[in-house]
Amino acid sequence: MDVGALIAEGWSPRPLRNFILKMHSRCDLACDYCYMYRAADQSWRDQPKAMPRAVVTLAAERIAEHARTHGLPHVNVVLHGGEPLLSGSGLLRFAVAETRRAAGPGTTVGVSVQTNGMLLDDAYLRMFAELGVRVGVSVDGDAAAHDRHRRHADGRGSHARVAAAVRRLSGGRYRHLFGGLLCTVDLRNDPVRTYEALLAYRPPAVDFLLPHGNWASPPPGRPPGSAATPYADWLIAIFDRWYGAVPKETGVRMFEEIVHLLLGGTARVEGLGLEPMRCVVIETDGGIQQGDVLKTAYSGAPHTGLHLRTATFDDVLRLPSVAARQLGPAALATGCRSCDLSRVCGAGHYAHRYRPGTGFANPSVYCPDLYRLIRHIQHRLTQDLLPLRRPGTTTPSAPARDLVPSRRSEEDAGPGARAAGGSAGGPP
Repeated sequence: MDVGALIAEGWSPRPLRNFILKMHSRCDLACDYCYMYRAADQSWRDQPKAMPRAVVTLAAERIAEHARTHGLPHVNVVLHGGEPLLSGSGLLRFAVAETRRAAGPGTTVGVSVQTNGMLLDDAYLRMFAELGVRVGVSVDGDAAAHDRHRRHADGRGSHARVAAAVRRLSGGRYRHLFGGLLCTVDLRNDPVRTYEALLAYRPPAVDFLLPHGNWASPPPGRPPGSAATPYADWLIAIFDRWYGAVPKETGVRMFEEIVHLLLGGTARVEGLGLEPMRCVVIETDGGIQQGDVLKTAYSGAPHTGLHLRTATFDDVLRLPSVAARQLGPAALATGCRSCDLSRVCGAGHYAHRYRPGTGFANPSVYCPDLYRLIRHIQHRLTQDLLPLRRPGTTTPSAPARDLVPSRRSEEDAGPGARAAGGSAGGPP
């Protein structure tokens, strides 16, 4: 891809808005589906454990530089890992202060942290309340579902401790910090039971995340090329339960985004729609990478070869691998471009498209599931909207009940890192 030629022809890259800081490169759990430690790319082994303060300061200056260059009134910073709380309260406090100091009064810095909850105690919550940091926690459902994957290295489950942390976060004086829950789909778990276990924490939002896989390393229960739709069937059971609840019990980000796209809007999360990728990862050593999930494709897949010392974030935008993720329909496989749902599906998560030999120019390995899920939601919307049409028109005059979710601003990073690239099926 000749990015210079694209720019000469009138295309221009979109500035980055979401910056994931890898505060710590290690984790205190050994989840068996982890995209960081169990994937093809093992570069975490060469990273410093914690991000040095000098790197934090350099990252803050680069973020501020990018915001000033593009006149961004708001950016998101996600404190991530590994498990970010392993880096300690002092370093996390410093990171929040530095990014806001560097940005100055012209740019608001929204900060969130995505954690596995193991270290989330009152001391951390008091600090996050003081600093205005939102908190997302990874929970996979009830104890049996959660402990099947999210275990210590010695095999002990983590549910009891994580559940206590989420209850501490969701109730009382820390409720306003609660960004939401991340839950990785496991077909062996009952979908509605899993959803209702998460509802018990009264989350403001839930993300159901598809296990990471691709055409070379397919996700569990998803044979490449099969017309079966096990993941759609699992999610549809939850959608129908969620959609039919009155009053609304929580937001489910995937469903809300599909609804919004079907009604003509644009998505604000990765893995749906055709909006340009606007997220970047900063490793503990100051290296600049694309989203961590690309580690599941092949060794080196997320690497840019750039470092904060010598590169700006505008340099990142001029990389062919990054420009390809901002081109919209032009970067999709031929079959995806001709699909009637391409504007909603967007070919799915970029990492899920990988196939040796053709790279990322493929449909998602989840293509049949995504198609069936979107069609199901479309059918439900159509049934609700038909009675609201004005005579002689073909468009609804108003949404039925609460079909259109309250739209977050583009600056809202959602629970932890999800809108900034996601902690989908991996750490924390």
